[in-house]
Amino acid sequence: MTATNLSGSPIPPPFTVWVDADACPAPIKEFLIKTAKNRQLQMIFVSNKLITVPNSPLFQAVQVSHGADVADAYIVEHTQAGDIVITQDIPLAALLVGQNVLVLNLKGDWLKGSNIAERLAVRNLMTDLRDTGMITGGPKPFSQKQKETFANGFDKVLTFRLKQG
Repeated sequence: MTATNLSGSPIPPPFTVWVDADACPAPIKEFLIKTAKNRQLQMIFVSNKLITVPNSPLFQAVQVSHGADVADAYIVEHTQAGDIVITQDIPLAALLVGQNVLVLNLKGDWLKGSNIAERLAVRNLMTDLRDTGMITGGPKPFSQKQKETFANGFDKVLTFRLKQG
């Protein structure tokens, strides 16, 4: 249900939740959709592949062209200060934090000015270690515990944002 003012015109949502959906695990996507429905949040999933979202004015799926960082560029261009972005991409998070966007990673960590430089340095080190073959293999399968940790982090960021008005 969309809120309206006294003249009956719709009141725009105060913020949008953006999901960098290319690497978003299915349990996180399901959680976000359920939460958006319950809280009446505007949510946009951005991906370079076709992604399905519920047929509702609350949800939008944006499919960008294939290519390095195309989805990231779309998110940076279209977010506004106060929006929330869910991403695992630390360079993207660094750009968004600088634009006063609230950023949460898939581990449920709130990325902000006080911790983004350290996260970026660790990411760059890990990339170097992978490139030299010192670290191999991918992430472990997504667990129920990780989903709960993400849910708690999302609730913290969402509560903060809602208190801002």
